[in-house]
Amino acid sequence: MAKLKRIFAGAGVALLLGMYILTFISAVLATPNTHSLFLGSLAATIIVPIFLYAYTLIYKVVYKDKGKQEDIEEKN
Repeated sequence: MAKLKRIFAGAGVALLLGMYILTFISAVLATPNTHSLFLGSLAATIIVPIFLYAYTLIYKVVYKDKGKQEDIEEKN
């Protein structure tokens, strides 16, 4: 589970960083889409971490029995 969390956290960071870089470049070049890209980056800043957190909660609920079995096997 910890490895999966790191993978999704890295993907989330990469996605947010890409959005910020795209918005910054658009602002410097003063393209007509700058306002839309800024709003998209702002929304992604809020939505991406929420989705990643929700995914980890769902994963814990779906695979909670598997984790208990692994703990029992490690003790034996």
